[in-house]
Amino acid sequence: MKLIAGFVSAAVVATALLSPTIAQAAAPEYVALGDSYASGVGTRVYTSESGSCQRSTKAYPYLDAARIGAHLTDVACSGARVADVTANQLGPLTSGVRFVTVQVGGNDAGFSSVITECAKPSWLSNCDGAINTAQATINNTIPARLNGLYASVRSRATTAKVIVVGYPRLFNGTDCNAGTFFSGAEMTRLNQTADLLNSKISAAAGAAGFPFVNPTSAFIGHAVCGSPEWINGLSNPISESYHPNTTGHQGLANLVQPQLS
Repeated sequence: MKLIAGFVSAAVVATALLSPTIAQAAAPEYVALGDSYASGVGTRVYTSESGSCQRSTKAYPYLDAARIGAHLTDVACSGARVADVTANQLGPLTSGVRFVTVQVGGNDAGFSSVITECAKPSWLSNCDGAINTAQATINNTIPARLNGLYASVRSRATTAKVIVVGYPRLFNGTDCNAGTFFSGAEMTRLNQTADLLNSKISAAAGAAGFPFVNPTSAFIGHAVCGSPEWINGLSNPISESYHPNTTGHQGLANLVQPQLS
């Protein structure tokens, strides 16, 4: 009997060695969706295959995938709006996906053009007008777009945990960049606009049953001109400006990781 048991034991060990999937579970599938904040613009190092989408291995989806041992499919793309995510990024979503992160809405609000307008000297710009237009879009247009996107994500990734990520405030109240001319009042209004966008994203996420990660508190003191600075100020190339740097993405990864369980 002991001899038979020994043979059985050896067979089980051999099977486990030949079939590692029996010995250990497959890595969970994680899909990252979104715009430049999700792709990693601001970190200055991008994968060659991503081209103009500028995906970085320093971005929070890569950091968190490594931390939890997940297999990441990153389709986030610089410049993406909600419609772009819907049209171009949902292909990898299946019932087998375990985690999805989605961060989008800033380009729909026109944040890039608003920042460009407000960075000019007051006598050259219409910062308040640009902010008013952005806030109207956030209030009246973006919620329905997000509702549609989140429904599409759920219809494809039927069993995934979908985590929605918001945007940090860009300013601490000081403009230390020689090439920009933000007033205190303008920076306050721009931060309020980021808060407004987060409130609409959070509401749409809640309606879909998705958790919302709000980076606002964690980034206080670390925005543009902060110490340490987690968000780039005016940079060269200019596309790196007003995006989280590598330290900022580590901060985002710390916020998102607890949801990846």
